[in-house]
Amino acid sequence: MIQIIPIVTEKANAVSEKTNRFSFRVSPEATKPQIIDAVEKLYDVKVVGISTMNYDGKKKRRYSRSGLLRGKVAAFKKAVVTVAEGQTIDFYSNI
Repeated sequence: MIQIIPIVTEKANAVSEKTNRFSFRVSPEATKPQIIDAVEKLYDVKVVGISTMNYDGKKKRRYSRSGLLRGKVAAFKKAVVTVAEGQTIDFYSNI
């Protein structure tokens, strides 16, 4: 089972209202057919198209009392899913 987390930001909401495209953060090893199947089963919609993007983890560092601390934010994959005309996904229905 792949992990699918909706991205709920102002920019993502504006895009979804205009173009019927919804953004999800998915497992890096997930493929497009797996993502399409999971979204269709979870939200009961028909997926028309999908785009995926791989994001590298950012390097972070900060100064502290014990010296310079270095680390890295985890890499992730983002999927932008286009659903059929007239259908929508409501992320706030189960809150």
